[in-house]
Amino acid sequence: MDTFGASISEAKNITTGNPYDCLIEMEGFKCRVDDMISKVDELEQKVNDIENFFSSTNKRQNNMDKGNSSTKDKDKEKHVPSIKKQNKVATRREAAAAKRMQDLMRQFGTILRQITQHKWVWPFMQPVDVEGLGLHDYYEVIDKPMDFSTIKNQTEAKDGTGYKNVREICVDVRLVFTNAMKYNDEKSDVHVMAKTLLEKFEEKWLQFLPKVTEEETRREQEEAEAQLSMQLAQEAAHARMARDLSNELYDVDVHLEELREMAVKKFRKMTTDEKRKLGAALARLSPEDLSKALEIVAQNNPSFQATAEEVDLDIDAQSQSTLWKLKYFIEEALEKQSKNSGSTSGNENHNNKNRRKQESCDAVAKASKNKKPT
Repeated sequence: MDTFGASISEAKNITTGNPYDCLIEMEGFKCRVDDMISKVDELEQKVNDIENFFSSTNKRQNNMDKGNSSTKDKDKEKHVPSIKKQNKVATRREAAAAKRMQDLMRQFGTILRQITQHKWVWPFMQPVDVEGLGLHDYYEVIDKPMDFSTIKNQTEAKDGTGYKNVREICVDVRLVFTNAMKYNDEKSDVHVMAKTLLEKFEEKWLQFLPKVTEEETRREQEEAEAQLSMQLAQEAAHARMARDLSNELYDVDVHLEELREMAVKKFRKMTTDEKRKLGAALARLSPEDLSKALEIVAQNNPSFQATAEEVDLDIDAQSQSTLWKLKYFIEEALEKQSKNSGSTSGNENHNNKNRRKQESCDAVAKASKNKKPT
């Protein structure tokens, strides 16, 4: 909040003097106020984003088990690890799961050795010599050739291209035998050998499968728990962000109001002619903008009924703060009306600028006329 503090400090150093210089300084303050308003809008957008996050989170929670008590949920929130810590835990969990899978793959290697040591496995140990055997239609029948030397290389790969789990190896072992059975006639030796070895492999796989299923179930449970923990960590982080943003938004609002009040107090009083022009400008406002202008009056005058059917507004009875707020609001409102007026917008904007310039000149002339010699 140092920026806003500096703005207020600058305001304290402003001195009254030439009315025209005072208007220029007021315009500078107005720009800083506008910047602060933009900052408030940004913070409000962040708050809205956080609210949307919790809204979507609540919808997900409604689909969860409603048997958990709210007291237990609150107790959990008190001990939610940070997102950074959750990421570290996830890394360790993934490493442990990968190690367990590697152990399973080594155990599965025993089955592979038993199959590859069978006396009938020799036709399947190396890739099919398509050209040497004159099998010109082999690739038309077989989409993905496979053999045990390829499986061995894939199992031992260290560059990240190897098998990730046991089921991937199992698929390729089956493919070795099903390819042979698909391409060769049922009565051929190769077909019979492949079918026999596939049956032996399936028997051993069924014995090994419970270990694979156990590991897969464990991993699914760990991932589900990790997802829930990460969700709780995100909720806790967003809750902290919401509190911080709320505090910052409040500070901005306070400094904004201080700056507004200090700015209008440091400048000259509005002249009678300026008040007359201000009253005339009010009559040119649209109904919507007129309602907003009356709300500005009501902010510093609680007894003023801005929403009454008939409103009696005494310009002379208003504070300087209210008058200057009205002045800048009306200028902005009329400028917007002028831009939206179609083809005549250029002329109206030009007239508005000339009018403001003339008002400034009148103010300078009036100040010079009333200035006492020193």
